[in-house]
Order: sequence, then structure tokens, then C-alpha cells
Amino acid sequence: MSDPVFGLDTFGEVPEDDSGVLVSHARAIRQLVEEAVLADDLGVDVLALGEHHRPEYAVSTPETVLAGIATRTSRIRLSSGVTVLSSDDPVRVYQRFATVDALSGGRAEIILGRGSSTESFPLFGFDLSDYDTLFEEKLDLFVRLLEEKPVTWKGTVRAPLENAEVFPTTESGRLTTWVGVGGSPQSVVRTAHYGLPLMLAVISGSAERFAPYVDLYRRAAEQFGTTAHPVGLHSPGFVADTDEEAREVFWPHYREIRDRIGALRGWPPVRRREFDAEIEHGSLYIGSPETVARKIAGAMRGLGVTRFDLLYTAGSQPISARLRAVELYGSKVIPMVRDMLAG
Repeated sequence: MSDPVFGLDTFGEVPEDDSGVLVSHARAIRQLVEEAVLADDLGVDVLALGEHHRPEYAVSTPETVLAGIATRTSRIRLSSGVTVLSSDDPVRVYQRFATVDALSGGRAEIILGRGSSTESFPLFGFDLSDYDTLFEEKLDLFVRLLEEKPVTWKGTVRAPLENAEVFPTTESGRLTTWVGVGGSPQSVVRTAHYGLPLMLAVISGSAERFAPYVDLYRRAAEQFGTTAHPVGLHSPGFVADTDEEAREVFWPHYREIRDRIGALRGWPPVRRREFDAEIEHGSLYIGSPETVARKIAGAMRGLGVTRFDLLYTAGSQPISARLRAVELYGSKVIPMVRDMLAG
């Protein structure tokens, strides 16, 4: 088994200051850079920034923020989590992340996805009725761009390319690229078809129920004759000094953002007992360092994955609590999980 990798994910939620007032989008972005610097100092392996186009989130262009972080850090890998490829242009996405790769000395990664939120589609002039076609065609083009050779390509969702060269190129010759999948078997098979690493986004229910997807990925890669890379797992959580503190800090902000977005999707309001049950038996990794470490190690063993990314923000948790969560994850949780997996 590959050495385990541990990351932190965030969508760049706008936090509260310690007086309970939401900060500006600009300050939220600067605060995120400080959290990334702390994660880098503590030895966290990866930082992934998600893309959103809603008022609760400050990060709409992950690669721009990652470029700023690249100049303040020295070792942490810098990823999107995810880039909504369907409503972007593959050539520009590649150029922007190749630029981050240059600024960071080869530390850039990208996780491509279709996106569970759809605000970017009307914002950039795309029709949701083309949801599947947009991703399938643009992923096909992006995979060709990874070769860093002249590209000839034709589809229905953008202008064709004829022997086109794309710059800048990377020093390594290839940009590390994953595909984020939320539970579609077709998406798992597609990822295996292109020989790309798979990142499972498990945000509710037991992580072990995704074991068939890991098996499907490996079997599909074997049939296609591609490489079955180590699989990653992305799930939400929060770390504080005690279990009770972690729950009480996380819950009110989580409930607010969950119900606000849920109302748009026809979900009923979340209840505290559902939240507690998801911590005990599902995919919320919330608690003290010991509690979170045990749960992460169990999920990684159960699924046979070698990477775990903790989505450590969900709502407007206070800045001080977020910094403490990053500190505890890097200094305590990750070493504990490594020891548990080694044992």
C-alpha cells in the first residue's frame, strides 16, 4: 500500500470573527492563506480549495488563491477540490494550474468534477440540459492536454483545436489530475477509462458503503488496460480539544448553511439528532483529535484508500476555531492516524 496522504479541504466559507460578525470576502481569502501557511508548517500533505459562486463562499477561482498560497508555502501540495470543468474552458483551466505549478515548484494538483452546485452554469452561459455532455467532452479534451503535446480535438461544446499547443507547460511534463466522484458508477468507470486517480466525495452515510465503487474502479481499470491509482476519500469534519466542543462549535454554523442550501434543493431542515447520528455512524469526522483519528483510520482501512482529505469548514465557524482545527489536525490527528495504520 502507498504511504498515506492527508489533506485539508475548504470551499472558502466566510467565517465570523471572534465577536460573531461575518468578515468580508476579501478578509476571508486572506484568512484562508494564513490557514494554509499554518497547515504547511504543521506538515499537512495537501490543501484543496473548492469552487463556489454563492455569497457564503469567498473562493470562486481556487487557482488564483492557490497561486497566492504558493508564494507563502514551501512543501504542501496545492489542489482544487473541485474545479467545475463543465462550466469552464479546459485550455484555460490547464494554463492556470500549470501556472500555479510553476509558482509552487511543482506542487499543483487539480481535482476535476461536474460540481454538486449549479450556480456556475447560468453565470457563465451554459445550459444545464447539457450537464453530462459538457463534462464528458471537456474531460476528454483535458486528458489530451495532460500530454503537453500539440492537440487536435473536436466536440460539440467548444471550438475545435487543430494541432494546438498550450502554454505554459509544466517542468515535470504532467499536471497531477484527479476526478472527484460523488456516487455515480458511470463516473467511476469514466475515471478508470482515462486512467486518472479517483477521489470519492462521501458527505453522508457510512464510508464503507462506497467500497463497491473502489472495487469497480480497479476492475474497470484492469479491463481498460489503464492504471488503477491509489484512491482518495474526501469528507467533512472538524477538530477541537474535546468531542463536546467540536460538536457545539460546528453544529449551529453547519445547520445554517445546510438548511439554506437544502431549501433550494427541497431538503427538510436538518435536526440535531441526525447530525449526532452522522458523527457516530456516518461521514462527519467531528470530535477531539483521538476521536477523529480513530474514525479516519477506520474509514481508510474499510475502503482501502490511501488519501484522506478533511473538509474542515462548513458554514461560518469562527476564525479562532478554524485555526485551532487546522493546528490539531496537523499536529495530532495526522500522526495518530499514521501510527494506527502502521500498527
